[in-house]
Amino acid sequence: MIHDAQADYYGKRIATCSSDSTIKIFDISPSSSSSTIENQEPKLLEILQGHEGPVWQVQWGHPSFGSILASCSYDHRVIIWKENPQNHKWSKIYEYRHDSSVNSISWAPHEHGLRLASASSDCKICILSFNETNNNWEIQTIKDAHKIGCNAVSWAPAILPGPLISENGGNNENLQVTKRLVSGGSDSKIHIWELNESKGEWALVNTLDGHGDWVRDVAWAPNIGLPFETIASCSQDKTAIVWTREQQSNQWSKQVLSFDNVVWRVSWSLTGNILAISTADNEVTLWKEDVDGQFKKISSLSQ
Repeated sequence: MIHDAQADYYGKRIATCSSDSTIKIFDISPSSSSSTIENQEPKLLEILQGHEGPVWQVQWGHPSFGSILASCSYDHRVIIWKENPQNHKWSKIYEYRHDSSVNSISWAPHEHGLRLASASSDCKICILSFNETNNNWEIQTIKDAHKIGCNAVSWAPAILPGPLISENGGNNENLQVTKRLVSGGSDSKIHIWELNESKGEWALVNTLDGHGDWVRDVAWAPNIGLPFETIASCSQDKTAIVWTREQQSNQWSKQVLSFDNVVWRVSWSLTGNILAISTADNEVTLWKEDVDGQFKKISSLSQ
């Protein structure tokens, strides 16, 4: 069973992971003899073997750090892989072990450097940061992030919500850069964390209550210069929730979307205006906000 599939930054390669403990990388770019992806079969480039259990997720790093891929597995491990640009061979460059299944991983915005967050059933969130000065990985741990276990983690955009262009027409120099995470757990709660730079510690700054069962996934929407920020979450309780916070407010409002089956994953488009939601009945639905601020279903894909 394939558990995840992720395209790289340029949309030319896709990585999949599955229950057989392997990760496969495919070339999906159009060949010289074919102008469209639909007319050709994906070409298998590499099979990465290193996990000893089902691999739940894969995530590509930003290309400014090279060709990097992270994976997490039921075998308690997070593995970071890197491609050699000369011979295009992949190798494991770092491995971190939790005390239980690692259920979710998320790369930080590239403005924060090479950082990866992992969420585990051991109730911890770990942030793995690469130190370019000594070429070592440094670990920060949020202990007891969720009771029973952590199921999902997602980074916030690097810049707080606000206009990208100043009133005089130039770039807005007052934009704040901050390190924040959102996580979902088996305690049915959603937590928002922020790094206190002076103390070097992560602090819980908000808890969002709205689900009645395990939170399966969370996704922080990209920031495109609007004066608000948005988080999507989904749960075993057959709902997805869109959370919104205005720029000058500390309160998060919610909009509940109900389904007939358990909701497994949520994912935003690159511009943050379309939300994809997958459910246990093998259906993916696409949702978009209308002029009244209500999310409406615009498309449905079933398998």
